Amino acid sequence: MASAKTDLFDPKLNSAAVLFKALAHPARLAILQYLAETKVCITGDISDELPLSRTTVNQHLAELKNAGLIRGQVNGVKVNYCLDPLKVCEMGKVFQELFDLLNIPGNNNCK
Repeated sequence: MASAKTDLFDPKLNSAAVLFKALAHPARLAILQYLAETKVCITGDISDELPLSRTTVNQHLAELKNAGLIRGQVNGVKVNYCLDPLKVCEMGKVFQELFDLLNIPGNNNCK
């Protein structure tokens, strides 16, 4: 049986790739930014805040949810969306580790 090419890589790299893929669209970044700025769970229609259709926003929400960056809890006919603070913290650590690894010693351009 053939294995996925991702199986050839360290699980930590695969986890990082899932996070980076979830962030690889400006609409998803806008959703995360909106949820972070509101500082509350959103029950209303997030598509009202973006220049995209409800269907498109729902597809982006599903990607963010699959990556674990947001949680969606059904409340009647609506869904409450919140950032997942533990996953957001984990994402920050992944970014920092990668940045530290990629940063060239003596490179003062990042300060």
